[in-house]
Amino acid sequence: MCNTHRKMHNNRGFTLIELLIALALLVILAGALYGTYFSVVAAREKGGRRMEQRRELSTTLGKLHDELSSCFFNTKNARLHFVVEDRDSFGKPASLLQFTAIAPPRIDPAPASDIVAVRYSVQEKNEQQTLSLQREARDPYLDVKVKSVPYPVVDEIEGFLVECWDGNKWVKSWDTALNGGLPKQVRITLTLKGGEEFSTIASQRLTR
Repeated sequence: MCNTHRKMHNNRGFTLIELLIALALLVILAGALYGTYFSVVAAREKGGRRMEQRRELSTTLGKLHDELSSCFFNTKNARLHFVVEDRDSFGKPASLLQFTAIAPPRIDPAPASDIVAVRYSVQEKNEQQTLSLQREARDPYLDVKVKSVPYPVVDEIEGFLVECWDGNKWVKSWDTALNGGLPKQVRITLTLKGGEEFSTIASQRLTR
């Protein structure tokens, strides 16, 4: 009789309280796994965006270096110029850079000269107080009424600083109409969010 009673007691199953405790533990575990999973996904997406920005930055600095190295100026031609304006936006450096350079070879048959006018400027995003570096290019000898279209090359930057070496010091402004020639070197510094800086220095190889 005693053995029968003990056997019935062992086979009675889980109580409601035990089921609720098990369910609560399951919910806590699922929540922890859910949070961990999405934290990993968010970190991976952030890392992917960071890598993409680095690629954009590397491409932009490389292009800037090549363009600045092929700057072309002649005092007898008013279309040829090199101008740097010292500007700031939200208290951050936001230089304006305009110059003419030897254009790379083209493969399309469209009429074009061998000179390209390039402009780098910083656009403000007021709602976020962030900056975007934009580039535009046009042929200075074609129809001047045709507007070039700027396009972003690096988003979410903290600063774009252009400095010119005049032979004695670095200056933040330059104008060939006043200086009469190109600077000996140009230093570009791009600052990303978080304060990380990347720079390149280019020397003009074509001066006349």
